[in-house]
Amino acid sequence: ILKCLFSSLETEEVELTSEVVNRDSERVGPDCFELLTVLGKGGYGKVFQVRKVQGSQMGKIFAMKVLRKAKIVRNAKDTAHTRAEREILETVRHPFIVDLWYAFQTGGKLYLILECLSGGELFMQLEKEGIFMEDTACFYLAEITLALGHLHSNGIIYRDLKPENIMLNHEGVFVSAIVKRKPENTHLTIDKILKCKICLPPYLTPDARDLIKKLLKKNPSQRLGSGKGDCADIQKHPFFRHINWDDLLHKRVEPPYRPSLQSDEDVSQFDSRFTRQTPVDSPDDTTLSGSADHAFAVRKTHTHTHHRIHILR
Repeated sequence: ILKCLFSSLETEEVELTSEVVNRDSERVGPDCFELLTVLGKGGYGKVFQVRKVQGSQMGKIFAMKVLRKAKIVRNAKDTAHTRAEREILETVRHPFIVDLWYAFQTGGKLYLILECLSGGELFMQLEKEGIFMEDTACFYLAEITLALGHLHSNGIIYRDLKPENIMLNHEGVFVSAIVKRKPENTHLTIDKILKCKICLPPYLTPDARDLIKKLLKKNPSQRLGSGKGDCADIQKHPFFRHINWDDLLHKRVEPPYRPSLQSDEDVSQFDSRFTRQTPVDSPDDTTLSGSADHAFAVRKTHTHTHHRIHILR
């Protein structure tokens, strides 16, 4: 879930149009994409695998996230979350963070056209394996560390990091999907962090145990990575001593797992409960007031970005 906190910045409201958001001058809309498969479904809409059928990048496969405004605008917090998700994806560019290619809206819906991550969730791979060997875990944790460091450098704090929110691309490389999911019991989680004793399995190596303990200190100011060095301090930990960070960032390191995919349209790594459904984008609700469009206008700041803080819960 995304929560966007804006400091007292001078802002302007700009209508969400292809000229504002998209990577080129092309105007795009729902008709530019052919629905192929349902990849997922949530309380506010669906995610489809789609093919672009018009204009530049015709034939390219994307993921299309369709959100229904009517449901989102009922809750001001959810509206802010959705706006923040789009804004973050528009501005953040990193090898291990999902790319937003296009964004547009109709009378009743908001569309986000994203890089299609055909490797599926890391959670699914972990479920199949049962447990990751330490070198595999180290590879993914190192990529996560680089992604978090980039987010932090852009004033973004990610607090919903879990295997379900980590996707793999066709090469088996981790990409963080900044997504909106059902929130967990925040108070219960905080209580566990502050009061429960950490029980680590006996098979962990000393370096792994030390890393986990330093990341889970009760006092936040004592946690590894909480100081001025941020994620660079984590990178220096002995657990990552075999990682060449520059090679990892530039994808010169062979991933421990490559998904077996037959084509760009292969969705075998996704839940069949969704992929076997007929892909249909429900009729648009054009009866929404203009305030719904205004709620999803793009915010542009005129001051330095490091004064803006996004908290991703």
